[in-house]
Amino acid sequence: MRTIDAHHHVWDLSVRDQDWLTGPEHAPLRRNFGLDDLLPAARAAGVHATVVVQTVTVAGETPELLALAAAGEPVAGVVGWTDLTVPGVGDTLAALRELPGGDKLVGIRHQVQGEPDVAWLLRPEVRRGLAAVAAAGLAYDLVVLPHQLPVAAAAAAQLPELTFVLDHLGKPPIASGTREPWAADLRALAARPNTVCKLSGMVTEAGQDWTTEGLRPYTDTVLEAFGPERLMFGSDWPVCTLDASYAEVVDTAHRLTAKLSPDERRQVFETTAARVYGI
Repeated sequence: MRTIDAHHHVWDLSVRDQDWLTGPEHAPLRRNFGLDDLLPAARAAGVHATVVVQTVTVAGETPELLALAAAGEPVAGVVGWTDLTVPGVGDTLAALRELPGGDKLVGIRHQVQGEPDVAWLLRPEVRRGLAAVAAAGLAYDLVVLPHQLPVAAAAAAQLPELTFVLDHLGKPPIASGTREPWAADLRALAARPNTVCKLSGMVTEAGQDWTTEGLRPYTDTVLEAFGPERLMFGSDWPVCTLDASYAEVVDTAHRLTAKLSPDERRQVFETTAARVYGI
């Protein structure tokens, strides 16, 4: 099966620190991760295209990611970052598209999970920036914590012209086995037709003792809420390597979706990402 990995990262610590890599639990990630590290594992897993996603709120990172995409396979799309709160977001996006690889800019993301204001997405200046993202024909990746899901649903309702892509299932508390109120809030977000979800980040939320059966209730919840036509696979490499290899993440996603029809599995592993990100 042809596969698009709709969510991975790269970074070079000699160029820029990843200031979120704090604490001993992140020590294995405090090294450089580039496409040369990813490619062998991705090819062995049948991945033919990827979407690289921003990691830091620094304007200089996005042009670097676009340059990677300009260099060719496997990067077919870039989810970058720009400051949504300042005027002229549309002009900034247009300038990014003029850069090498600019035609591969497919979305924008901000670390909403780190914003102390739970209603950050609903601020007037942020809504103005999100409207500019929509006007540019780009998607918006949501990286939020479970308690921020209701505000994400409100933002999706207020901006029906923008496609919101929920990263990592909204980071449910898989390690604890708890599903509510995450499941109810996820369903409310999924009720907005302009939302999709990434089947990604689960092993990280589950921790090193994860099992496929422990992940299954969360996968089943998003499949029921969004349907395979609004679900896309993402590895979350290299963050996933804290708890699983790339091959294990891909294989687990296939096992969790084995009950789907061949066409439905194709939607999860290829066509949803291709449609949403224009790959």
